[in-house]
Amino acid sequence: MPQVEERVDRLEQALQSFITSVGIEFNKLYNSQMRTEEELRAFKDDMRRENREMNRKWGELANKMGTMVEDLVVPSLPRIVREQFGLEILDLMVRRKRRLGDGSVREFDGIAVADGYAFVNSTKSTLRNSDVDGLVGEIAEFRRFFPEYDKEKVIGILASLYVEEGLVKYAEKTGFLVLAVDDQLMEVKNTPGFIPKEW
Repeated sequence: MPQVEERVDRLEQALQSFITSVGIEFNKLYNSQMRTEEELRAFKDDMRRENREMNRKWGELANKMGTMVEDLVVPSLPRIVREQFGLEILDLMVRRKRRLGDGSVREFDGIAVADGYAFVNSTKSTLRNSDVDGLVGEIAEFRRFFPEYDKEKVIGILASLYVEEGLVKYAEKTGFLVLAVDDQLMEVKNTPGFIPKEW
């Protein structure tokens, strides 16, 4: 009988050693997986930052070349109008200039027309409070220069490379959407749930 007890003791020790060994290996594997997940999160964050930075540099270059409206803003308008309003753009105009019979001339940076709406964009390299106020006048002029869109609701959109939070708030009080360079070129910077004014 002592021989059986000795074998059982050795078997218990071997089993305990095996359980301890498996536990150690499991902990190593778990810790390795956690490190990998953390590294992947850091990598994703780095890629987002780099993407944002590249878009910002692209925006600065386009601004220097005077093509910010053409290269960044207007190409983003169909996606933004679809995401924010569920509408598809029917007509998209860049740097649209019109002369009236009385000789007055007006140029608009970007105009997007969708079912029942006209989106009037004003793009500035550096956005200021006066630009927010200026867009109110541009919208009034829009109806005068484009009477064919008289029945459409007009939505004002301000765009820039970067917009400070205080300026976004000021533009929201006036009723405008605000765009700035981000992950997908231009992105809406308004407070989530913001509903722009229909002029």
